[in-house]
Amino acid sequence: MLDPSFVTGAPNWIDLGTPDVDAATTFYNGLFGWDLVPGGPETGGYGMYQLRGRTVAGVMTVPEEQGKPSWSVYFQTPDAEATARTVEQAGGTAAFPPMDVLDYGRMGGFTDGAGAYFGVWQPGTNTGLGMIMEPGAFIWSELYTPDVPAAAAFFHTVFGWQTDAMSFPSGAYTIVRPADGESGDSAFGGIVPIDSVPGQAEAGPHWLPYFAVEDTDATVATAERLGGRATTAATDVPEVGRVATFTDPAGAAFAVIKPAPRQ
Repeated sequence: MLDPSFVTGAPNWIDLGTPDVDAATTFYNGLFGWDLVPGGPETGGYGMYQLRGRTVAGVMTVPEEQGKPSWSVYFQTPDAEATARTVEQAGGTAAFPPMDVLDYGRMGGFTDGAGAYFGVWQPGTNTGLGMIMEPGAFIWSELYTPDVPAAAAFFHTVFGWQTDAMSFPSGAYTIVRPADGESGDSAFGGIVPIDSVPGQAEAGPHWLPYFAVEDTDATVATAERLGGRATTAATDVPEVGRVATFTDPAGAAFAVIKPAPRQ
């Protein structure tokens, strides 16, 4: 699972782009208990969501004419420029080239060969999220793509990811882990055929972040009361947990999971 040491190629940051940060904060505070730490002028208004004083995500205003509301997943790199070159060589494109974020680190945004957006974060003083794998925090990520082998090959080239094939009642599932991950215990995400899950194809190729919860069904009810929409009902996945997917009131997609007890 996710490792707080954030090895190269593993996700180490997530953020939300939304047209109304105040409205998003109301929703996620009610759902997960997150508090907003607003960003100053030096960050362009980029803020942080925190839970019990630890950072769980970033948030920024993205006007609707500049892009649709969405969550983004960032992967750790020791050299953002080198990663950018590798992305291009592998058939991806740069949404924006690597840039310094004060002394916090260096970030870049890219799309893979199918058009799914992802980011990279080269840590400076900000080494990554302050909380993961706990209720209300990031725990897993999935890539929805039309061509799973092509996506696996792309990210193997860019980050050295290793893959393992698994089978579930709903179909095949490809687990990804870091280049030096030696077992499924180091896995941090999956690659899923985009047409295999209802509601995901309409969004196009994309990454979907998962947040841990203590009660999936209660989270569904709370999200809908707060103006979100459940795109898949709470469902048990054997030996994995109980999951559900959503869009928030602005339309940004995410998922939650109550993990199954470890065997």
